[in-house]
Amino acid sequence: MDEFGMGGTTEVSAYQVTANPWDLSRVPGGSSGGSAAAVSAGQCMVSLGSDTGGSVRQPASFCGVVGLKPTYGRVSRYGLVAYASSLDVIGCFGTSVADAGILLHAISGHDKFDATSSKREVPDFASQFIARDNLDSKPLKGLRVGLIRETIEDGVDPEVTSSIRGAASHLEELGCTVTEVSLPSFSLGLPAYYILASSESSSNLSRYDGVRYGKQVVTDELNSLYGESRAGGLGSEVKMRILMGTYALSAGYYDAYYKRARQVRTLVRESFRAALDENDILISPAAPSAAYKIGEKKNDPLSMYAGDIMTVNVNLAGLPALVLPCGFVNSSSVALPVGIQMIGAAFEEEKLLKVGHIFEQTLQGCSFIPLLVSDESAC
Repeated sequence: MDEFGMGGTTEVSAYQVTANPWDLSRVPGGSSGGSAAAVSAGQCMVSLGSDTGGSVRQPASFCGVVGLKPTYGRVSRYGLVAYASSLDVIGCFGTSVADAGILLHAISGHDKFDATSSKREVPDFASQFIARDNLDSKPLKGLRVGLIRETIEDGVDPEVTSSIRGAASHLEELGCTVTEVSLPSFSLGLPAYYILASSESSSNLSRYDGVRYGKQVVTDELNSLYGESRAGGLGSEVKMRILMGTYALSAGYYDAYYKRARQVRTLVRESFRAALDENDILISPAAPSAAYKIGEKKNDPLSMYAGDIMTVNVNLAGLPALVLPCGFVNSSSVALPVGIQMIGAAFEEEKLLKVGHIFEQTLQGCSFIPLLVSDESAC
């Protein structure tokens, strides 16, 4: 994974870069790219990841697996190294929606060691999984689905947009009513997220000073101990985000950056609430493109951060979201998977799992098996 969950490709891992099982020259996404790649490669059935701004859902899309981000508070954060405490969520990867749902049930519930964990009763998610043979001809009849207009406009790979529209058509075949909805504050979520997440990381990572936590250097002077321990013990991406957060929280800039980002967060929450009052679920791409080459965006952090535009708003609003494969983008050597993101109201994971499970069972097309080499016979 990317160090402290800060990254979208695993290229800033403290150890090594993870490869995407569909194409070893491409990234698996991040920050939880290793967890997604392990499931995609068949090394395990399920795995866990942390999702602060899309770090479960974007890798799920890139690696062609199911990724589930629960509602903030559904799963305890006790034991998770904090990046941005108001955004961090433990999520699930699985080879199927059912596997992800079973894993979510196992890890959900109140925890006395985490004051932010919800005391809501955990439903039996498996009860939502209906065998394909028992489905009606229109198993999702009456379900209202909103396709977020801002996620299929300029800046999104046309083949990704085509896959999402195809998925929307499939939902209509299942009985859903699909309409386009607009979230005017959607584009504001990305800059607000990076200000809030960096600010919280500046505070959370202050403990890694070589005294309480982290690598400690040998020195006779306290200032040198702090400075050299952090300089040598933290990676470049982590240090950059700490500096960004410290700047945003500093005197004279707090109101201009952090306070305004908090206000944008409120707007994002309200826009989602209004959209979900009119729709049962919302859908969008999980990422604006399929997996890109290792090293392609390493020296262009703004472009890499922009890859989170589809996912960060969900974290700002604290809502649950499910990503599952829905199509392919054709590259020069291999077809790369595309994931559809389904967003629900708070604590409505049951509904997302039901819709996702039916969608997954009835979707026609290629089998989602990782292709380490070009192999047209897999379709």
